Amino acid sequence: MGLESVGRGWTGGALLALVPRAAARDETAMDSPKSYAGAHDAELVHWTAGGDRQAFGEIVTRHGPFALRVAVRLVGDPHAAEDLVQEAMVRAWSQARHFDPTRARFATWLYRIVVNLCIDHCRRVRPEPLPDNFDPVDTSPGAEETIADDQRRSALMKALAELPVRQRAAMTLVYDEGMSGAEAARVLGVSVKAVERLLARARAFLRERLTPEYGGKEIGR
Repeated sequence: MGLESVGRGWTGGALLALVPRAAARDETAMDSPKSYAGAHDAELVHWTAGGDRQAFGEIVTRHGPFALRVAVRLVGDPHAAEDLVQEAMVRAWSQARHFDPTRARFATWLYRIVVNLCIDHCRRVRPEPLPDNFDPVDTSPGAEETIADDQRRSALMKALAELPVRQRAAMTLVYDEGMSGAEAARVLGVSVKAVERLLARARAFLRERLTPEYGGKEIGR
């Protein structure tokens, strides 16, 4: 299953179904004429902290697809990724009152929960090898520039799956999702220099893993 189809299905179904599931942990739901779609994340999380289910629903709709894409890339299993993102959203609901907008953007705070859950999962569970016909259906520039054809893309995805999970997380955030080194560092909870080292090691691994197969062609992201 490709990432694009996974994201569409989750947004239309389980993603929105998550709202009552998580919100059921708090019975102080509120109905109000607030403009949720136009609200800033900080406003939404403030309302969520007060038990506003609609505000939480907007958070899930706004950030869920990104979180799921990252989770699928990190754990390799769409079903496990969905479970992990749902757990992250439940934590976001229950911990919303502890979020401090003066210390971090909400997106950074949420994505750090997602990435940490994925890293913990990968350390507990050895991911199964990706099938030969795995297709991420990813048209982002960071991914497409490194893939000359379907065969090379398949080889690259297999090599990425073999990376240590923190290196894979850094590559996913910076190259696939277009985050700056500073943004990725905040999500991973490390310094910018540490992110640069993770990326350098990952690129070196991919060159070593893929260059012999492609006769000396440079593998760059």
